[in-house]
Amino acid sequence: MLTIALIVLTVVATLVVVLVIANLTSGEKKIEHKIERLYASDDPQFIRSMGLLLGPPVIGGNRFEVLLNGDAIFPSMLEGIRAARETITFETFIYWSGAIGEQIASALSDKARSGVAVHVLLDWVGSSKMDKRYLQMLREAGAEVIQYHKPHWTGLGRMNDRTHRKLLVIDGHIGFTGGVGIAEEWTGHAQDEKHWRDTHFRVEGPAVGQMQAVFMDNWVKATGNVLHGPAYFPHIDAAGDGFAHMFSSSPSGGSDDMQLMYLMGITAATHSIHLSSAYFVPDKLTINAIVEAAKRGVRVRIITPGKRIDTHTVREASRACWGDLLAAGVEMYEYQPTMFHCKLIVVDEYLVSVGSTNFDSRSFKLNDEANLNIYDRDFARRQTAIFDDDVAQSKRITLDDWRRRSLPEKLLERVAALLDSQL
Repeated sequence: MLTIALIVLTVVATLVVVLVIANLTSGEKKIEHKIERLYASDDPQFIRSMGLLLGPPVIGGNRFEVLLNGDAIFPSMLEGIRAARETITFETFIYWSGAIGEQIASALSDKARSGVAVHVLLDWVGSSKMDKRYLQMLREAGAEVIQYHKPHWTGLGRMNDRTHRKLLVIDGHIGFTGGVGIAEEWTGHAQDEKHWRDTHFRVEGPAVGQMQAVFMDNWVKATGNVLHGPAYFPHIDAAGDGFAHMFSSSPSGGSDDMQLMYLMGITAATHSIHLSSAYFVPDKLTINAIVEAAKRGVRVRIITPGKRIDTHTVREASRACWGDLLAAGVEMYEYQPTMFHCKLIVVDEYLVSVGSTNFDSRSFKLNDEANLNIYDRDFARRQTAIFDDDVAQSKRITLDDWRRRSLPEKLLERVAALLDSQL
């Protein structure tokens, strides 16, 4: 009996180890060497390379609207949902209980009852705090609701692969993306520590078709069903003169695309890099790229959350890696009023990239992510002005400040840094 028990324990232990390894690795090769600087951001080769290497081509005819904080974001999203005539596709990570969660579930349900085809893809982990009544409401109304990578014995090796994408597409014509989740924390206007600071974008034009294609990527993986035809991919006339493309990354294909995009933007930068990052835990390769940019005269400013943050382990791991950045002249800021949840980079007041991607290994290697890249100087200048407003509400951390950290802080940061690959 003892021998049988040992055999069973050995099998179970082996299975646990295999599952852990499967969940912590994607099996793909990673970017291991620095990106050589062959051109600047104002060289036509930059936008050409970004389009070809990241997948979808850069296309013109787009119009963009920036939405700051919940007071602007949620009314615009709800207006879009209520105006839908044929289809709504919606994918998000965080969906929790609360007034805004109920409003959105109610609006989606109303459209489903009216005959609009409503497809909702929620990450199983990110929606764990969601009132199950919302799911029932949606399904009873006729909406198709899927929880992404819900635990099942056939998919135990995918449990660490979460969809972090944030996409809402109305009738294939209007798209929304950015950093916002569906929870009370994102409501308001960042007026206090209970209401977070975030940015979302409303998009019209041909790039919305690419946003829809990104949604379909995970919808097919989750359901095996391909949604197509003019109700989902209509002909889209030009809505403006902005150039953009929407691209994605996933452990099951192109997991390095997000890091590649950041590395290419940083390497091509000539004048400035403004990075807003809710979770800033770069690896050594990315730190070196930022340091080299600063050393060649690029002004690099980075805003991260201060003490008001939802995950303190991330803040400690982040601060542990600031030494080389500060020594190279990078300006580091911690946002003070509330949790800073923005995920945006502006390069040379030309490239603006916004979406679900955090500046950490989880977003670069493990999560399913999606970003919208906009190539528009006027629009980029507007984002720089917003960045400046955020800097005004942030505390700058100098190299001397960083070196004067207490011993307990340094020890805690070293421990947190051991978790970098999972943060």
